[in-house]
Amino acid sequence: MKRFILHLLATAGALAATAWLMPGITVASAGTLALASLALGVVNAVVRPILSILTLPVTVLTLGLFYLVVNAASFALAAWLVPGFDVAGFWPAVGGALLVSLLSTILGKLLGAGPDKPKRGERR
Repeated sequence: MKRFILHLLATAGALAATAWLMPGITVASAGTLALASLALGVVNAVVRPILSILTLPVTVLTLGLFYLVVNAASFALAAWLVPGFDVAGFWPAVGGALLVSLLSTILGKLLGAGPDKPKRGERR
Protein backbone atom coordinates (compact mmCIF):
# COMPACT_ATOMS: atom_id res chain seq x y z
CA MET A 1 0.00 0.00 0.00
CA LYS A 2 2.92 2.32 0.77
CA ARG A 3 4.39 1.83 -2.71
CA PHE A 4 0.99 2.56 -4.30
CA ILE A 5 0.69 5.87 -2.42
CA LEU A 6 4.29 6.81 -3.25
CA HIS A 7 3.69 5.99 -6.90
CA LEU A 8 0.49 8.05 -6.87
CA LEU A 9 2.39 10.98 -5.32
CA ALA A 10 5.13 10.67 -7.92
CA THR A 11 2.56 10.68 -10.72
CA ALA A 12 0.76 13.67 -9.19
CA GLY A 13 4.02 15.61 -8.89
CA ALA A 14 4.98 14.74 -12.45
CA LEU A 15 1.54 15.75 -13.72
CA ALA A 16 1.68 19.06 -11.82
CA ALA A 17 5.12 19.82 -13.27
CA THR A 18 3.94 18.86 -16.74
CA ALA A 19 0.90 21.13 -16.49
CA TRP A 20 3.18 23.95 -15.39
CA LEU A 21 5.79 23.34 -18.13
CA MET A 22 3.70 22.32 -21.14
CA PRO A 23 1.36 24.72 -22.89
CA GLY A 24 -1.90 23.00 -23.74
CA ILE A 25 -2.13 20.91 -20.56
CA THR A 26 -4.13 22.29 -17.65
CA VAL A 27 -5.14 20.93 -14.26
CA ALA A 28 -7.81 22.96 -12.48
CA SER A 29 -7.18 22.12 -8.80
CA ALA A 30 -5.37 19.86 -6.36
CA GLY A 31 -8.39 17.54 -6.23
CA THR A 32 -8.37 17.31 -10.00
CA LEU A 33 -4.65 16.57 -9.86
CA ALA A 34 -5.22 13.68 -7.45
CA LEU A 35 -8.08 12.29 -9.54
CA ALA A 36 -6.08 12.70 -12.76
CA SER A 37 -3.13 10.83 -11.22
CA LEU A 38 -5.42 7.98 -10.26
CA ALA A 39 -7.02 7.98 -13.73
CA LEU A 40 -3.59 7.89 -15.38
CA GLY A 41 -2.66 4.90 -13.25
CA VAL A 42 -5.85 3.02 -14.13
CA VAL A 43 -5.60 3.85 -17.84
CA ASN A 44 -1.93 2.82 -17.92
CA ALA A 45 -2.68 -0.42 -16.09
CA VAL A 46 -5.81 -1.46 -18.02
CA VAL A 47 -6.22 0.33 -21.34
CA ARG A 48 -2.64 0.86 -22.53
CA PRO A 49 -1.69 -2.86 -22.54
CA ILE A 50 -4.77 -3.62 -24.66
CA LEU A 51 -3.93 -0.79 -27.06
CA SER A 52 -0.33 -1.97 -27.22
CA ILE A 53 -1.37 -5.47 -28.25
CA LEU A 54 -3.93 -4.24 -30.78
CA THR A 55 -1.46 -1.84 -32.39
CA LEU A 56 1.54 -4.18 -32.31
CA PRO A 57 1.75 -4.68 -36.10
CA VAL A 58 1.79 -0.92 -36.74
CA THR A 59 4.27 -0.40 -33.91
CA VAL A 60 6.60 -2.99 -35.43
CA LEU A 61 6.26 -1.45 -38.91
CA THR A 62 7.12 2.00 -37.56
CA LEU A 63 10.02 0.63 -35.49
CA GLY A 64 8.30 1.56 -32.24
CA LEU A 65 7.37 5.14 -33.07
CA PHE A 66 3.65 4.35 -33.06
CA TYR A 67 3.97 3.59 -29.35
CA LEU A 68 4.17 7.37 -28.86
CA VAL A 69 0.66 7.56 -30.33
CA VAL A 70 -0.52 4.84 -27.92
CA ASN A 71 0.94 6.80 -24.98
CA ALA A 72 -0.64 10.03 -26.21
CA ALA A 73 -4.02 8.31 -26.62
CA SER A 74 -3.80 6.93 -23.07
CA PHE A 75 -2.89 10.37 -21.72
CA ALA A 76 -5.74 12.02 -23.64
CA LEU A 77 -8.19 9.34 -22.45
CA ALA A 78 -7.26 10.07 -18.83
CA ALA A 79 -7.81 13.78 -19.52
CA TRP A 80 -11.19 13.02 -21.10
CA LEU A 81 -12.25 11.00 -18.05
CA VAL A 82 -11.37 13.68 -15.47
CA PRO A 83 -13.19 17.02 -15.56
CA GLY A 84 -10.74 19.87 -15.03
CA PHE A 85 -7.81 18.00 -16.57
CA ASP A 86 -7.55 19.25 -20.15
CA VAL A 87 -5.23 18.45 -23.03
CA ALA A 88 -5.46 20.85 -25.98
CA GLY A 89 -4.58 18.43 -28.79
CA PHE A 90 -2.43 15.63 -30.15
CA TRP A 91 1.02 17.21 -29.74
CA PRO A 92 0.42 18.38 -26.17
CA ALA A 93 -0.77 14.81 -25.43
CA VAL A 94 2.44 13.35 -26.89
CA GLY A 95 4.66 15.81 -25.02
CA GLY A 96 2.64 15.46 -21.84
CA ALA A 97 2.78 11.67 -21.91
CA LEU A 98 6.55 11.72 -22.44
CA LEU A 99 7.15 14.33 -19.75
CA VAL A 100 4.88 12.67 -17.16
CA SER A 101 6.59 9.34 -17.84
CA LEU A 102 10.07 10.81 -17.44
CA LEU A 103 9.28 12.92 -14.38
CA SER A 104 7.28 10.22 -12.59
CA THR A 105 10.16 7.78 -13.09
CA ILE A 106 12.61 10.26 -11.58
CA LEU A 107 10.27 11.18 -8.71
CA GLY A 108 9.46 7.52 -8.09
CA LYS A 109 13.15 6.73 -7.73
CA LEU A 110 13.65 9.67 -5.38
CA LEU A 111 10.62 8.70 -3.26
CA GLY A 112 11.49 5.01 -3.27
CA ALA A 113 8.33 3.96 -5.10
CA GLY A 114 10.13 1.38 -7.25
CA PRO A 115 9.74 -2.38 -6.92
CA ASP A 116 10.93 -3.97 -3.71
CA LYS A 117 14.38 -5.50 -3.99
CA PRO A 118 14.73 -8.97 -2.51
CA LYS A 119 16.98 -9.15 0.53
CA ARG A 120 20.23 -11.03 0.29
CA GLY A 121 19.52 -14.74 0.11
CA GLU A 122 15.76 -14.21 -0.36
CA ARG A 123 13.93 -15.54 -3.38
CA ARG A 124 10.97 -13.97 -5.08
